Parts: sequence; structure tokens; C-alpha cells
Amino acid sequence: MSSPASSVQLLRELIAIPSVNPAFLPEHDPRTGEARMAEKVMEVARQAGLEVEQQTVVPGRANVVARLIPRGSPKHRLVLGPHLDTVGLPALDELLQPRLSRGRVIGRGACDTKGCVATMLTAIVTVARNGKRPTETEIVFAGFVDEENGQLGSRHFAQHHPPATLAIVGEPTRLEVVTAHKGDVWLQLTTQGRSAHGASPQLGRNAVHSMSRVVNLLETTYRAHLRRRSHPLLGFPTINVGSIRGGTQPNIVPDTCTISLDRRTLPGETEAQVRREISALLRKHRLKATFDNLRLAPCHPLETSPQHAWVRLLCGIAGRRKTVGVHYFCDAAPLAEAGTPAVVFGPGDIAQAHTRDEWISVAQLERGTRIFEKFLRSLP
Repeated sequence: MSSPASSVQLLRELIAIPSVNPAFLPEHDPRTGEARMAEKVMEVARQAGLEVEQQTVVPGRANVVARLIPRGSPKHRLVLGPHLDTVGLPALDELLQPRLSRGRVIGRGACDTKGCVATMLTAIVTVARNGKRPTETEIVFAGFVDEENGQLGSRHFAQHHPPATLAIVGEPTRLEVVTAHKGDVWLQLTTQGRSAHGASPQLGRNAVHSMSRVVNLLETTYRAHLRRRSHPLLGFPTINVGSIRGGTQPNIVPDTCTISLDRRTLPGETEAQVRREISALLRKHRLKATFDNLRLAPCHPLETSPQHAWVRLLCGIAGRRKTVGVHYFCDAAPLAEAGTPAVVFGPGDIAQAHTRDEWISVAQLERGTRIFEKFLRSLP
């Protein structure tokens, strides 16, 4: 087994490398992009003798793929898939200066998900250098770009690789094994009115007033309707009206009003189904609104069988009697959609993700490294 301190040291080095998703900073900001993180990961992997390559996803942004080849002919394939990007930073860059305090590693990406990168990479490097590598299983470390925005990295990987036996996607799950997560549909609804002078509002048709009826319907009747559905690990689907824009100034009757919706979906629900049921509800209440998508690619829900042999193996090694579900979505869904059974697993707590003082417990980091090492050694 490797010294647990190695993953802690690697994490501190990774935190010091800025890899902010370009969606969160102005164009050409030197802290954006995953390129320097990718270089560090490749350096560590090459030193351990892994086969390493970069796979361009979009210009200037590439997944890192490092392979540990089995001793014999490969019959199985495991993918370890954390993401390399982080969300943005506070006004100051103090989160790029990793600190170790009270048993915690503090810094941007500490738990989301540079902690997973450190534990997964340390485990695979240790097996490559010191351990008995699997006989029939190829182990693939895939560091994805763009999880924090459009999941371009995992979508590209899924499109260009055959399905694997299992993928373990790194996210801060407190070392719980996640076999289900919700999907997410973002929609925009617009109501149309007729403008008029504010002194004679009866001559116009107020689009904001029309939209207020739509919002009330979604947040009451539709929300109550959703609560009648249930999933054993995920509970019920949800709806949230996240923004509203309408009108220009007080003395003009607004002729348009637009809202954005976040609709969390359960396994089996589709974006087309969501659009149909909202449209049907609006028609039933004689309300009119037009739809637009706010995402180019759908964020599907995830559901993997807890009875999958390697899922049960991971649960046993992690000391978990059952799997769990989470309400957020991640890179596991695109991989599963392409045919690879996927689970979500890693050290850290999602409650710390994206926070101003993001941190991860050293104890979780060390335990996560040991779990991954033992799991890799247990594969055929």
C-alpha cells in the first residue's frame, strides 16, 4: 500500500494549478482551462509507466487518458473518471494557495474534484509501481474537461470509446457508492402581450401578468403533481423557476416576459415528456407560452444496478451495505447513456463544493486512496 500522505501532497500540488472552467471567467484569463492540470496528471502517470495520451475535445481543451495494461489479454475495462475543471474563484486567489489546517486540505477543487483526481491517480500509480496488477482488466484513468459546464469531456469520451465493464466517476460522495442521480432539464418559457402607454394600460395586454399566472401554476399545482411520483433512492422530481425577465420601465405595458426553469428528472423521464406535460398543464388552464431549450445537450438521469458484480465489490471494500442516490447530475450519465454502467464515488462532501472555503478531510482522502487501491488489486 502507498503512504496515504502521497495523495495529500498530490492534491496540494493540483490545487495550486488553476483550472477554472472558461464559463466562469472572462476570455483569455490565464487561470482558465484544464491544460496545466492535464500536464501535471500526464507527468505523474508517465513516471509510473502508464500509457498516456491527450484527446482533444475542443480547441485548447483535452481529456487526459492514462492506461494500466493488464498482465494478460484484456477482457474487462474499468474507467476511473474524475473531472479536471473547477468553478470560479472569489475576488482574491487565496483558494489557489492550498492550506492544511485542522485535518483539512483547503483550496479550490479540494473536493470537487481534485481530491478524486489525487486518490484515483495515487491508487493506479501505486498498483502500477508496487502492486500485482490485474490479469485481465485494463484500468483507464480519464481526466475529463468541462464537467462544470456542458460535460463536453465525458460526452466526447463516451462517443469515441467502446463501453467498459464499469466506470467510477469521481465526485465528493463521502465515500458512499452512488448508483442513481437525477437528470436536469433547463427550459425557457415566454409569454406574449401587447405594449401600451402606462397611462392607458387597458389598451395593452400585460405579458408579466400572464407570466405570473404561469409561475403560480408551476410552483403550486405542477409541484404538487410531481410529489406524487417517487424513486426509491431519489425521492420525487422537482421544479424551480430560477429567473424572470419582463418589461422595460414602469410606464410601458410589457409585451414579453420570459422565465427559466430547472426541472430535475427521475430515471425514465425525458425532456420531451417534461415539455409535453407542462404544455398540457398550460392548455388545461388556458395559458399560452412558447418554449426554448437552455442547453444544447440533455443532462440525463443515472440508474445503475446495485447488483452489478463490480458495484457489489466496491460496496464491500468501502464498507457500504447499500447504494444511495443523489439529486445532482455529473459525468456518470453520459457514460451510462453510451452503454457503460457507471457509479459515482469519491472522498469529500458535496456540501463543500463551490464554496468560498472549499475543503476536504485528510481522513477521507486517505481512506479513499486505500479503498481505490484495494479495489484495483481485487479486479480479475
